[in-house]
Amino acid sequence: MNCNILIVDDSATTRAVIKRTIRLAGLTDGQIYEVDSGRAGLEMLGCVRIDLVLADLHMPLMNGEEMARQALANPTTSDIPIIVISAEPNIARLQQLVDAGVKGFLRKPFTPEQLRDCVGRTLEVCHG
Repeated sequence: MNCNILIVDDSATTRAVIKRTIRLAGLTDGQIYEVDSGRAGLEMLGCVRIDLVLADLHMPLMNGEEMARQALANPTTSDIPIIVISAEPNIARLQQLVDAGVKGFLRKPFTPEQLRDCVGRTLEVCHG
C-alpha cells in the first residue's frame, strides 16, 4: 500500500520503533514522516499528502489532543485518519477523542503486533 504516514511524538525512540514496525510489517511503501510536536504535525499536514497520522498526546508546544482537534476541524485535513498512541491513563479522555473523530488509540507500551494490527485495520477501513 502506498500510503504516507506521519508520526507525531516528542520521543525520537518511540518514533523510531513505530517507523521500524511499520516498515517491517510491510504496511506501506510510501513515505513515513516524523515530527516532534503537534504544531509541527499540523504544519506537515499543510505541506505534504498524508494518509494516516499516529500521534502521542503528551508533547511540548502543542499536545496531540489539540493537534487532532484542529486537524479534524479543518476541511482540508478532516478526512485524514488519526490514531492516538499514548500512555494516557484516562480512558474517558481517549474516548472523547474517538467521539470527536480520532480513528482509534493504542496504549503505550505497545507490542509491534498491536501496532501492526491497529495501523493495518485503520488503513484497510480508510483506504480500502
